[in-house]
Amino acid sequence: MNNSRALLVIISILIFFIALVIKLVDIQIVHAEEYSYYAQRQQTGVEKIEAERGLIYDRNNVLLVYNRSDVSFYVDLRMIKQKHKNEIAQVFAKKFKKSKTYYLNLMKGSKKTICIEKKASLEIASSLKKLKYSGFFYKEEPTRVFHYDNLAAHVLGYLDNEDKGVMGISEYYEDALNGEDGSRIIQKNAVGETVTVDDEEINPAVSGDDFYLTIDKSYQFILEDELRKGVEEYGAISGTGVIMDPNTGEVLALANIDDFNPNEYWKYNDFQRRNRAITDTYEPGSTFKSFTLASLIDQKLCRLNEKLNLENGKYKYQSVNIRDTHPFKSLNVVEILEQSSNIGVAKLVQRIDDEKYFKYLRGFGFGNSTSLTLPGETAGRLRKPNEWSKVSKTYLSFGYEISVTPVQIAAGYCALVNGGVLYEPQLIQRQISQNDELVYEFAPKEIRRVISTETSDVMRDLLGGVVKNGTGKKAFSELISIGGKTGTSQKLVDGSYSKQHYNSSFVGFFPVENPQVVCLILLNSPDQGRYGGLVAAPIFKSVAERIVQNDIEKFQQYLNPDLMKNLKFAEDNSGDDERTKTQIKPISVKEVKVSSNNKMPDLVNCQIKDAIYALTKLGVKYKIKGTGIITSQSIAPGQKLNGKDICLIECSEYQVRGASL
Repeated sequence: MNNSRALLVIISILIFFIALVIKLVDIQIVHAEEYSYYAQRQQTGVEKIEAERGLIYDRNNVLLVYNRSDVSFYVDLRMIKQKHKNEIAQVFAKKFKKSKTYYLNLMKGSKKTICIEKKASLEIASSLKKLKYSGFFYKEEPTRVFHYDNLAAHVLGYLDNEDKGVMGISEYYEDALNGEDGSRIIQKNAVGETVTVDDEEINPAVSGDDFYLTIDKSYQFILEDELRKGVEEYGAISGTGVIMDPNTGEVLALANIDDFNPNEYWKYNDFQRRNRAITDTYEPGSTFKSFTLASLIDQKLCRLNEKLNLENGKYKYQSVNIRDTHPFKSLNVVEILEQSSNIGVAKLVQRIDDEKYFKYLRGFGFGNSTSLTLPGETAGRLRKPNEWSKVSKTYLSFGYEISVTPVQIAAGYCALVNGGVLYEPQLIQRQISQNDELVYEFAPKEIRRVISTETSDVMRDLLGGVVKNGTGKKAFSELISIGGKTGTSQKLVDGSYSKQHYNSSFVGFFPVENPQVVCLILLNSPDQGRYGGLVAAPIFKSVAERIVQNDIEKFQQYLNPDLMKNLKFAEDNSGDDERTKTQIKPISVKEVKVSSNNKMPDLVNCQIKDAIYALTKLGVKYKIKGTGIITSQSIAPGQKLNGKDICLIECSEYQVRGASL
């Protein structure tokens, strides 16, 4: 009996070992490659290295958009224990001032991995990163920061939830700004945590290109500020402004009020986010008379001193009644533009051939997109002569039966006053790759000559007269000479022209003797004033005078000599008046020098872009306060870095001295 039991035990052990050998053969030989693949997949992984998006600056190297290193926290619900959920919820509730229940509810979901806190700042995240739980992990996720909130929002655009550029420069140059993501091979433990990184298997990310815009931050701020005041003062639905350099086509500022904050874009509606300066069209009204008169003068079809019968303000042409707001018996050509007579321009335009008139209007850019590097631009509408009715040319002469964008009108006025050349509006001054190679550099793009230099000279004088003697008097400045044209057009509402809703505009330039700036101001449905000369012209004046005082050195030779005595440049007057503006005296700028991979470089008096590049390479997180040139750093130069440092960088743009008005 005992022998039988011993034999049974021996046989059982033998069978077990045979089965074990068979299983080992199956694992090690038969299915070796398959099991090796699964083991390797479980223990190793490919992790994406996100590329840093390129930075965006204004024309004076003022940083507008940068990246902030934030941290997102995740929980893998397959591995997290219930007691750990409670502990995590309690810690996060205290840290982020939310209820514990909020986090517990998040961790009740059926998803494998959930995000319990998205893009927390490094200051808050630093202590949370020390928590160690199976299934709890974090990822460093950069946040795109628009440094001045709403400033130039429609030019810059924003990033959506998937970090894709939407609208503005962010969308148009998405690929160049975004760069190329890299990858690395990581080794994981049994619970999926990263243990080591294979340095030999790292494919580094390539950061996006940096962009320097033609936008001037100071001009942009002034334009937005004055537009916002004007919209409120005159009870308008919205306002649009465009500032351009007439001699190059550079867009110096572009604004729409009401606007939005790209850092919180989801809080705003489609109207607020839409770049109405390029997407919305309108009938320009009397600002269009300048183009009509320029084509007539260029063809020598009228004399400036010839008088026309203006029918005391009422004129019937082809069964259509044409009226002037201010009736006159007769005016000469100069006065017709100054007083903005519809009747006078309607009579004059009959002298030019339809095809020739169309060619001039097309030459000024109407009916075509301007090719501005922003998404969503519309071309407006200018019908061909074979589609005109008997009165179409008449209506066109004073800005009806045509649809234009604000940018088109601004670009057209640049051609009117710069000597007669239409330039392509441009927003990019230069594009620099991360290895400091020049990818693109601005050069004026001449599209065509529209009118002769002589005609342009005449138009400058005529438009100067509109401000001195005509409907644009509220744009007149004692500081600098201004020219321009008012415009008031009825809006189409439900297919018919409204008597309550108007587009009120003023397009001007300064100085008249040598135009350096062209600016369009457009108010949508003001409930006070209504006329462009009453609501848009005063806004233009405020913008112009603030720009001149802000950039006094540029305009100094054109200022009214009688006011020069009030402009002080002496150092001892720098604090006399809180409105004092200054000659710009830049701080001496130096390069960032990295002496060691584990020591903090000296950043003071360096440009932000250079500092960010150096800190990124060193793996140092940073937080920026202010803009311009670095004035202080929280980590002292030469201090050893531990990989967890956060450097607070404080900046200042320029030092202030002397000139006040």
